[in-house]
Amino acid sequence: MLRDPEFGPLRLRAYGTYSIRVTDPARFLTEIVGTDGEFTMEEISFQVRNIIVQEFSRVIAGCGIPALDMSANTSDLGKLVARQISPVLTEYGLSIPELYIENISLPPAVEAALDKRTSMGLAGDLGKFTQYSAAEAMTAASTQAGGNAMSAGLGAGMGMAVAQQMAQSPWGGAPKQVAAPPPPPVEHVWHIAENGKTTGPFSKADLGRMASSGELCRDTFVWTAGKDGWLKAEEVQELAQLFTILPPPPPPMS
Repeated sequence: MLRDPEFGPLRLRAYGTYSIRVTDPARFLTEIVGTDGEFTMEEISFQVRNIIVQEFSRVIAGCGIPALDMSANTSDLGKLVARQISPVLTEYGLSIPELYIENISLPPAVEAALDKRTSMGLAGDLGKFTQYSAAEAMTAASTQAGGNAMSAGLGAGMGMAVAQQMAQSPWGGAPKQVAAPPPPPVEHVWHIAENGKTTGPFSKADLGRMASSGELCRDTFVWTAGKDGWLKAEEVQELAQLFTILPPPPPPMS
């Protein structure tokens, strides 16, 4: 197991060969054979292999080489691993003259995902690739059933439908239709009736200034297009707000 800079946590498999030499027979007999009066080469190889696997895993996990670049550096990795293993084997009276890494591979599931990623990279633009595939399907459908007009029409319809769906997809070429904003609200103009006379028209901003100066009060009759008749200003929701946000009277002069 290692933490790959590109793929994250990753499991690798490695195959290789090595050679072992006994450099200190006395220590070898003491550390490896011990008090066992009978031993075989398989027992020694099993113990030595465990040492190699342990040190190899530690070196590979800490080398920082991306998994995709390890195949190009197997020679350097082999020398690095052999150099790290040598001090451990020396304690057993052994040395490792040669260590060759023949292959470093990924688990089958990771290799399948990597192959799919490579295929997507070779395909290029996914939207164009899918449109091309739809056109190929249309051609194939038109040649089936003897190439009659009905099969040709079905093939064309299928191809156009798929191509249209891909064009509307997030990776297609055509942008999504964006709804237009609603039109701005129409501003009313108002007329005022006082003492049997009408004045106006006034905008809402004008009425706001008149309310601030006292020219417009709650009981003032107003009218605008669309209203049935004259109404008091406080009875019109749009104008009633003008009287709720009036500033307080100014402080007395000192």
